[in-house]
Amino acid sequence: MTEFSIIAVFFVGLLGGVHCLGMCGSIVGVFTAQLPKPSPQSSPASGRGGERLSLRERIGFNVGARWPFHLAYSSGRIVSYAVAGALAGSLGQAGLLLRDVVPIQHLLFALSSLMLIALGLYLAGIWGVVRHIEQAGRGLWQRIQPYTQRLLPVNTLPRALALGALWGWLPCGLVYSVLITSLASGSAPQGALVMLAFGLGTLPNLLAIGLFWERCRHWVQAPRVRLAAGLVVMGFGLYGLVKVGYTFATYGWSGSCHIPA
Repeated sequence: MTEFSIIAVFFVGLLGGVHCLGMCGSIVGVFTAQLPKPSPQSSPASGRGGERLSLRERIGFNVGARWPFHLAYSSGRIVSYAVAGALAGSLGQAGLLLRDVVPIQHLLFALSSLMLIALGLYLAGIWGVVRHIEQAGRGLWQRIQPYTQRLLPVNTLPRALALGALWGWLPCGLVYSVLITSLASGSAPQGALVMLAFGLGTLPNLLAIGLFWERCRHWVQAPRVRLAAGLVVMGFGLYGLVKVGYTFATYGWSGSCHIPA
């Protein structure tokens, strides 16, 4: 089950670009605006012979100057995801110790599969229930947000890393939904691994948004792209439900428990 969860949440992160664009696009835009600007001496406005460089060449220069900061920012964010996953996995392990009383692991895997289906419907633009889950983390975020202001402007890589680690706790329905899968993993290392896989899945999206905002947003928001991404994520959820049902029908309540008695 855990191997399936890791693959599924990686694709959830990868295909969740339609959510990342709406949720984090403005944040990444503000972050990009805070980055150090190229010095006049290194400005690519003109070449060695005084000739004017093309727009593509200047964009390439700006991307080359910005990507280390965006990579550091996303690295901090992914570390926070892994910490949250470890905490959720620990809670799941404590619950699984009650397996003789309640078939908790089966229920958690079924719930995580149902959340994948809900995520798929959300990504496809059919059902927005995931947005309501974000309310759960408002209180924590109100305590963390003031610390982000102290890291602005982002003029060093350590500041970018620290800012990403703080922004990783931003209330996000997509993240919270995947945390349920970490809860079902049954251990802190496995929970951290699940959220690490999810974070790595989001990495291409957040880097693309930060470096090529204008070029990627129209493509990601296209209805066909949203529908295709949603259907793939829903497919993982349906497959997970089938796996849970098959395991229960074949082995009973104790078939998938991996916590020793």
